[in-house]
Amino acid sequence: MNIQIFGKSKCFDTKKAERYFKERRIKYQFIDLIKYGMSPKEFDAVLRAVGGVDELTDWNCKDEQITLMRYMDDKRAKEDKLFDNPNLIKTPIVRNGKQATVGYCPEVWMKWE
Repeated sequence: MNIQIFGKSKCFDTKKAERYFKERRIKYQFIDLIKYGMSPKEFDAVLRAVGGVDELTDWNCKDEQITLMRYMDDKRAKEDKLFDNPNLIKTPIVRNGKQATVGYCPEVWMKWE
């Protein structure tokens, strides 16, 4: 297993995901989304794995950009906005090869073990 956790350092769900893998002694790599972001290829792979831009967007975020995104029709424009502003991405994003989840999903991670 090659687990990557993309998250925010102050996100409680990200901390819960890290604890989940630590308790099971599964090695993982943590990448701070705010500090390092994602490469374009990683971003596209995660979009395909989770089912699109709407699943990856944190609609409960307090950022004013979310309000603008609610009224955007162009999916590519939404993807560009998410890629440029990682604060709008729902975390944690947990990747295992080509599989990925958004949010705290231990029921899916159990199947990866």
